[in-house]
Amino acid sequence: MSLDGKIATVSGDSEFSDEEDWMRVHRLRSEVDAIMVGVNTVLADDPKLTSKVGRSPMRVVVDSMARTPPTARVITFMRREVPTIIAVTGKAPAERIEDLRKAGANVMVCGEKGKVDLEALMEKLFEMGVRTLLLEGGGNLNWSMLERGLVDEVRVAIAPVIVGGSKAITLVEGEGFSKVSQAVKVEFLGVEKVGSCLLIICKVKREADDRRNETPSET
Repeated sequence: MSLDGKIATVSGDSEFSDEEDWMRVHRLRSEVDAIMVGVNTVLADDPKLTSKVGRSPMRVVVDSMARTPPTARVITFMRREVPTIIAVTGKAPAERIEDLRKAGANVMVCGEKGKVDLEALMEKLFEMGVRTLLLEGGGNLNWSMLERGLVDEVRVAIAPVIVGGSKAITLVEGEGFSKVSQAVKVEFLGVEKVGSCLLIICKVKREADDRRNETPSET
């Protein structure tokens, strides 16, 4: 992302990383069981979500209304070697679901309301053997996962650019918390230079972590 927290410009350009940082991402992809993005990322970037080094993991698209095009590269590229799951809701049009299945995607219904039930999706992925999941955005899905406590670690690569724009997408979108006291707390684990980017690694803190770290009061 940019130094001012944008993961894309107002026109949708998201090419912030240099070659060295991209290789870091590809190595990380090869180490996890699945990669997950939201449908807006698919519509904007048409990513393959594969790894250039090592194995390519399962691909997961959170897509409440089955808007992913059957021709999207996340489905068609390496279709036989790398499975793709499209997580939808019960409100998704049946004809879209059928088109996705014909294209080779595994369509999974998670929830009957307007948005995908992320907790149910995580449970289904766990049942399928997924133990490590790499979340690659976009901003709204990042918010939903963080707000529900479904993120363990955050890795942010900051590029040496400032793009501005009140309508440019930030790392975390959504409604946001109304008070700082409600915010997701993190513990900084490390900072390193990767190419021209600065990589920050954080652990998401849980309430139990805070209780363990409390200093007993003297009586």
